[in-house]
Amino acid sequence: MARKNRKAQDQALITALALGATVENAARRAGMRERTAYRRLADPAFKACVRQAQLDVVLRTTGMLTGACLGSVKALVDLQNDASTPHAVRRGAARDILELGVKYRESADMEQRVAALEQRLADAA
Repeated sequence: MARKNRKAQDQALITALALGATVENAARRAGMRERTAYRRLADPAFKACVRQAQLDVVLRTTGMLTGACLGSVKALVDLQNDASTPHAVRRGAARDILELGVKYRESADMEQRVAALEQRLADAA
């Protein structure tokens, strides 16, 4: 029973850390002491799980932003035809989504490349 609880705590800790929580807050959410969380983070395998979870979050965010880009393009096209909506507001929001989509795509690509390089280094060692 304790083993099952530890797995649940570890998963809660990984999730909280992947979503940007501090170690203190992540430990609290996972129902463990901060010292225990730091001890888990000292384990390279556990730290790799956190990195993978962070990468998953970035990839999901990238996908969502990429999907939103189509709507942004439509908003830009609609600006050409809708004189009643302030152009600056709609154009600014659409531009922000497009820019974020590109940034997240680049970030996700870089994360994947770094992960592949780290794996190659680990395999070579």
